[in-house]
Amino acid sequence: IPGFRHDVSADSSAEFPDRASMMEVRLQAQEDEITLLKSSLADALRRLRIHDQVLQLLKQQVIAGGETGPNSTVSLVWKRRMRSQKKMKEEEEGRSPQISHTGPTWLCKHHISLWASPLRVPREFSVIKNRQSIKMFIRGRPITMYIPSNIQNYDELKMEPPSERLELDWVYGYRGRDGRANLYFLPTGEAVYFIACVIVLYHINNRTQRHYRKHTDCVRCLTLHPDKVRVASGQTAGVDKDGKPLQLCVYIWDSTTLVTLQQIGPGTFQRGVGSVAFSFADAGSFLCVIDDSNDHMLSLWDCTKGTKHAEIKTTNEAVFAVEFNPRDSTNIITCGKSHVYFWTLSGGQLTKKQGIFGKYKKPKFIQCFVFSLTGDVLTGDSEGNIMTWGKSAADIKTLGKGAKETYQIMRQTKAHEGSVFTLCTLQGGGLLSGGGKDRKIIRWSADLAPERECEIPEKFGAVRTIAAMDEEELLVGTTRNAILRGTFSDGFVAIVQGHVDEMWGLATHPSQNIFLTCGHDRQVCLWNTEEHKLDWCITLEEYGLCAGFCPNGSVVSVGLSTGRWMVLDLLTREVVSESTDGNEQLSVMRYSPDGSFLAVGSHDNFIYIYSVTESGRRYTRFGKCNGHSSFITHLDWSKDGKYIMSNSGDYEILYWDIAAGCKLLRNRFESKDREWASYTCVLGFHVMGVWLEGSDGTDINALCRSHNEKMVAVADDFCKVHLFQYPCPKLKAPSHKYEGHGSHVTNVCFTHSDSHLLSIGGKDTCILQWKVIGGGVGNSRERLASASSTSTSSPEPATMGSATPEPVSAFLNNRSQVRTPRTEVSANVFSLKMAVKSAVPSCWEAVKGTWFKVENIKLIE
Repeated sequence: IPGFRHDVSADSSAEFPDRASMMEVRLQAQEDEITLLKSSLADALRRLRIHDQVLQLLKQQVIAGGETGPNSTVSLVWKRRMRSQKKMKEEEEGRSPQISHTGPTWLCKHHISLWASPLRVPREFSVIKNRQSIKMFIRGRPITMYIPSNIQNYDELKMEPPSERLELDWVYGYRGRDGRANLYFLPTGEAVYFIACVIVLYHINNRTQRHYRKHTDCVRCLTLHPDKVRVASGQTAGVDKDGKPLQLCVYIWDSTTLVTLQQIGPGTFQRGVGSVAFSFADAGSFLCVIDDSNDHMLSLWDCTKGTKHAEIKTTNEAVFAVEFNPRDSTNIITCGKSHVYFWTLSGGQLTKKQGIFGKYKKPKFIQCFVFSLTGDVLTGDSEGNIMTWGKSAADIKTLGKGAKETYQIMRQTKAHEGSVFTLCTLQGGGLLSGGGKDRKIIRWSADLAPERECEIPEKFGAVRTIAAMDEEELLVGTTRNAILRGTFSDGFVAIVQGHVDEMWGLATHPSQNIFLTCGHDRQVCLWNTEEHKLDWCITLEEYGLCAGFCPNGSVVSVGLSTGRWMVLDLLTREVVSESTDGNEQLSVMRYSPDGSFLAVGSHDNFIYIYSVTESGRRYTRFGKCNGHSSFITHLDWSKDGKYIMSNSGDYEILYWDIAAGCKLLRNRFESKDREWASYTCVLGFHVMGVWLEGSDGTDINALCRSHNEKMVAVADDFCKVHLFQYPCPKLKAPSHKYEGHGSHVTNVCFTHSDSHLLSIGGKDTCILQWKVIGGGVGNSRERLASASSTSTSSPEPATMGSATPEPVSAFLNNRSQVRTPRTEVSANVFSLKMAVKSAVPSCWEAVKGTWFKVENIKLIE
């Protein structure tokens, strides 16, 4: 929920996390189903058109076919073809994996397709040369990719992981939008906070980062031990690929060495850990944990032994915070939706007393609390009040002889407009409070008299948490994922910034160490990889989904969610050009290598081509690539800037001749040796190995080849970044796998020198900067050549005889574009045959012994 501008939105996120996640999953499933239905409908319409054309041609050829008896030349040629096919099948037997209909399946062999013009007279019939290809199946759809000529023996190619590795260098962002008490200041001068699966230790003066990376899913909570060295952190449970919950625990670790000291409660907590707290009175011997189960179980643990001392249900309402009484470790307080509970530990059992609001209005949410130096409990609530709680003697007159002491409100102080999101005590007895709606930080005296106040800038959102560096200087975490540093006198400046909603657009500069991001928060941000900071940020009217730098580096184009795109000047941040293509979202912005063209990929199934002049400041429509039956997902330019390779949402690979007027290249075999200036298409021969068994076609969101053409980085739907050797054209190619993101990784991109890799997350709003270390020698073509041992040349593409009608030839040469499940193709061709039989019954007896083959389906006479 971006921004948390209203108190209710801030708290409902904490109250219904599971419901929200379930809705997200259902929405994504419905979107996938709609996409599949659209592409299936487009396929069906296209197949009908092709069948109508072929039917008409077959009628003409059957009538003009002449004598074709059992002993005719046509029958003899057909028999020779069948014998040849049978021989090749016997030679290849045993090398082809079994085809599965679940997930992506592979037919990793030299796929031989012998095609001839159907029903031709003997003198016009010709035998076609073999062609080498590899077929990959995703969701039952065949994707044919042709083997480049420089691969002499595909079967003997050896896939190895790249010699390069990744090392986490920097983390951009902070999780402030829905976190509480997640920012602390260490005696070492470091600020401790988290985002995604990473806990960051950021040295404020030295501007360096260290990272604790033991967590396997999004970190949810954090607390600091009384010794100011040890840290405890909890996370969301997460699920595996099958949707089963993963075991989780609370980690206690040393902030100096980053060594894990203890794992608390492996497999005990459900869904996630929402709050943790160390005891104070006994030097931090115990840890209190509240999980995210329906009953929000509260448990006490021995920090040294890792054993459980007590456990109890708290409430089925949201719980926001837990703390030990600093004077008595047997007293614990929790707060959340409409409650404050006072817990007492006695004899290994926990008992609860509810705070009584009495004459005061009961707020909807108790957001936070602290202990004053006098031992009182101060709470901040959604009404903007600070409540002072204390013990009251038992009211025997009203409640009778068995009445016990109660916890009641002693005083109410109006502090903020909107929620009080955080309270922080100072060493001298003062108090700091942070407001939501009014964005104010107020300093209070020990008796709650306001002393000073300031308001943080609106662009940073509301105050989420406060950490005191000393009596004057503060760190402030905000709801728009920023960390500010400053004082009441000098104001506050941002030292950590990030996006506040899902990101998809990522582009690196062609010659400088900067990169650009954009996302659903409508922000376009330019970052510096050397100084690890945000250079500038602008807010758009619509959200951006893709971006691309012009090769001259002076401008960058950004594609938006409405079909509109704009070009920004990097120095002035001004819009120098803008246009609109269709009314659906844009997915790719890619300049040609020389910067003379811009390709715009849209969800309306078209690729729009613009000629670029005046150093990227003037754009003129050049043409439109029309041929995809689903939305454009990725595209790349050839090194000579004349051709484009594109992928679509229905797993299609098409090639375009831009110089010839955006013409679709029907014979894809001709593109097998073409060199590409970039490689971001997730479907292609050179990157087939990045797909894992069991994938459904949407598991890989993006990939990027390095500029030296040695490695490929992959962003997947399972929070992982993979690093493969380039090329990786074989199934189960090995890779290095890296964790850190807490949501689907939406994009990856190498910097211009390949020194770093950038990856961006979806819902975790996190940008990870990885340093590339190591590396071997040789480029991709040399590695492919050395991996192939047998000197055999690739055959030329099969071409139809000159007498073959052009529509039939186009249909046969491009048969792999008919992406239809095997049973459907059989039924369609059978229907076609019956139509021919009924249309020309007089000729059917003469020609029924000869028929042609569609893909791998042999039609019975």
